[in-house]
Amino acid sequence: MNSIKALLIISSFIFSSCYNREVKVQPPVFEWYDDFNHGFLDTNFWNVEYGNGCPDLCGFGNNEAQFYTGSDQNLIINNGKLILRATYDSIFKSVKLTTANHIDFNTGVIEVSAKLPNSRGCWPAIWLLPTLERSLNWPLDGEIDIMENVGYFPNYIYGTIHTSSYNHIKGTQITDSVFISNSHDSFHNYKLVWTDTSLEWLVDDTRFHFIEKSPSDGVEEWPFNKPFHLIINLAVGGDWGGRKGIDTLSFPQLFEIDYVKIKSPPHRKG
Repeated sequence: MNSIKALLIISSFIFSSCYNREVKVQPPVFEWYDDFNHGFLDTNFWNVEYGNGCPDLCGFGNNEAQFYTGSDQNLIINNGKLILRATYDSIFKSVKLTTANHIDFNTGVIEVSAKLPNSRGCWPAIWLLPTLERSLNWPLDGEIDIMENVGYFPNYIYGTIHTSSYNHIKGTQITDSVFISNSHDSFHNYKLVWTDTSLEWLVDDTRFHFIEKSPSDGVEEWPFNKPFHLIINLAVGGDWGGRKGIDTLSFPQLFEIDYVKIKSPPHRKG
């Protein structure tokens, strides 16, 4: 089976009566799957980020310590696994990948099978940001964190949204967590089910967080009506990940991805 699939599936149904017959074509459904069995990172779908965020956003707004690189010491595909490897040799180097302008979607099911690093100072994440033709206006434009983990609190998985009304700067972010005893030893399935009016977070198909849009919510509360893209990164340190310091002796650390699946209806304008 081809390891990358980008499929458009068009379905239709026929309504008939004794007077007329009408054919209605439902909109296409987009499906994309990468299991990394092809042995290289396909840049038709993935962007590799470089640098430390400077000069525009040094430390990526969180005072993170890592420098992102595409080096084969940090970005590895081996035995059907995508490996984000964080290293330390006087500076921290790691990996950040996005699908911006390649795989953009609005609502759907996003699923990533991953095994997490296990070190104080590591901050692996699977998350979404909007794909825009202008600079991001955070947090007004919105952020959805499918999976975050911090190494000093190793067995807890967090799912969170950040919006103008709900964000960590104000301390109003909407978040919840689940305890996974072996998240660093085994692969688990991290999933977001995103509809026009709800967000549902699951680990191994067990729900641990759910948010529903209120009829009164505006863009300040629910900015999730535009195309977003997927981000997978392994940060080091930072305001949250480095709160208890960084155990430099435990590096290198690995964030391993077995597969990524996205199934979404076509884009809709908000």
